[in-house]
Amino acid sequence: MLRITAILLLTVLSIAPAMAQVPFRLETVAEGLSSPVFVTAPAGDPRLFIVEKTGLILILADGAVEATPFLDLSAAVSGGGEQGLLGLAFHPRFAENGRFYVNYTDTAGDTRIVGYTVSADADVADATSATELLAVDQPYRNHNGGWIGFGPGGLLYVGMGDGGSGGDPQGNGQNPAALLGKILTLDVDAGGPPKVFAIGVRNPWRNAFDGDDFYVADVGQNQWEEINIIPASQSGLNLGWNVMEGAACYDAASCDQSGLVLPVHSYSHQEGCSITGGYVYRGAAIPAIAGHYFFADYCDGVLWSLRKEGAGVADLTSYADAFGSIGDVTSFGLDSAGEMYVMTGFGALMKFMPAN
Repeated sequence: MLRITAILLLTVLSIAPAMAQVPFRLETVAEGLSSPVFVTAPAGDPRLFIVEKTGLILILADGAVEATPFLDLSAAVSGGGEQGLLGLAFHPRFAENGRFYVNYTDTAGDTRIVGYTVSADADVADATSATELLAVDQPYRNHNGGWIGFGPGGLLYVGMGDGGSGGDPQGNGQNPAALLGKILTLDVDAGGPPKVFAIGVRNPWRNAFDGDDFYVADVGQNQWEEINIIPASQSGLNLGWNVMEGAACYDAASCDQSGLVLPVHSYSHQEGCSITGGYVYRGAAIPAIAGHYFFADYCDGVLWSLRKEGAGVADLTSYADAFGSIGDVTSFGLDSAGEMYVMTGFGALMKFMPAN
């Protein structure tokens, strides 16, 4: 009954915001999903591809979720906690080569980045085409990261958590030789080993590109959640974990901030407990929010937005009065037209629509 009540509440919220000045509403376009954690679309493709943590990739087309999964990895992924099928990225030339990539934790709990191609049926992947690009051992069951996405230079970026437990006990975040606690890049066309793009992340839960700006939403430990904006063209930056948590020292006894990049925005655990990163809106349907980056907190379900301005941010806006809590927000997504979506663990996928 609790699940049904939550979904009905989301449907009611999709009718209209409580504040007339908010230029968008949330319209439910799919519900009853099983632990959805991501949604995306290939360039120029009208379909939406929904990632369920339990191992399925589903297609939303013409207003309905297709009965046959695009890809079923349920037998290959580990379940429970933060593990599962966590990320999906389509090759920039997917329309030509049919290639796409997934990020999941296998049955042993370790991270796998695997490439696939679509079959002769455009709505079904070729399950036999799996090619592993990267395998990373995970020492604990949490902080798997999971996001993957192509940057403006055509590289595949991979968000890797610090390996889990609490406080980064293995020191992965600040260890340049470790793959955990990093943003990595892979050249999927030329091949080769992963390269470290940025270090010092704890659990980057949903990242995004906006031109050369790379937004990293990093989940905090006990006190602070953070958003970083760094150039996608500049590698080697250190985002601070576990020297810093947000803009504060994690351990005051050893807090050398030399060379660290501090977040452009952070908020305390009095306001939430686990950030879910989103996207900068560049769609055409809601001009009033163009250039605004949307994010939420998994625990309180409140939507927020801000706008990059110079080296900082402006227009920090809470939509708590407009929408209240929309549920445990697991991810945002964009369709091929740049229109924005948000999803919750209750199984609802909602689209940002003009308020009027």
